[in-house]
Amino acid sequence: MAGGAAKNDQWRLTEVAGLEGDRALLGRSSTAERVADILRDRITEGYFPPGARLSEESIGGALGVSRNTLREAFRLLTHERLLVHELNRGVFVRMVTVEDLEDIYRVRMLVECAAVRGLGPGPYGPGVTAAVAAIEAAVEAGEAASGDREWQALSTANIRFHQGVVALAGSPRTDELMRAVLAELRLVFHVMADPRRFHAPYLTRNRQIVEALQAGDAPEAERLLLSYLEDSRSQLSGAYAQRIAEG
Repeated sequence: MAGGAAKNDQWRLTEVAGLEGDRALLGRSSTAERVADILRDRITEGYFPPGARLSEESIGGALGVSRNTLREAFRLLTHERLLVHELNRGVFVRMVTVEDLEDIYRVRMLVECAAVRGLGPGPYGPGVTAAVAAIEAAVEAGEAASGDREWQALSTANIRFHQGVVALAGSPRTDELMRAVLAELRLVFHVMADPRRFHAPYLTRNRQIVEALQAGDAPEAERLLLSYLEDSRSQLSGAYAQRIAEG
């Protein structure tokens, strides 16, 4: 038994020793992810608009990171479909296609409606109650932004509303999925450059959805949400296709 235990301990030491060479990767990976977070926020805020070329030299210098770290961050965002690498030209903020937009809405309908459907009848527990409160806060922020004619803030509030809907599922993986999907959707709105037209009309419907959730009526909330997403997809897809055709 003692010999077996010693052999087992030696195996563990060998395995741990093999990980030591990966230690440096942890720092680089962590930094690259933080850089990706910064750039993702800048892209979704419109600081880097669709079609913009991202300069390694200027961005790396501004953030004080190495070229390798920045390239890893670019790779992460390319995987999220926010960036695209063009051979011999560089890295650009991606232009979403009309087909992409249709697929984004397919994902949204599947995930958002399922998150609401999974609640079942109320009353709900503390986790769902907190998520509904966050949804209401997003609705209130949107209403305030509309009143102040702050259209970009209205767009942000609407994205937070839908992030809150997804959070009803209580799934970190689903939250991560929709973070990327909604970031990609914002690329579309930056091309449209008219957030009031595409967000203000839905404020009343946002309020109706959150009121249904507060009443514990998940089926009604899902019905309202599906109708909302179908109308939004139809309106935005048509306008976006025309904008793309106009160049």
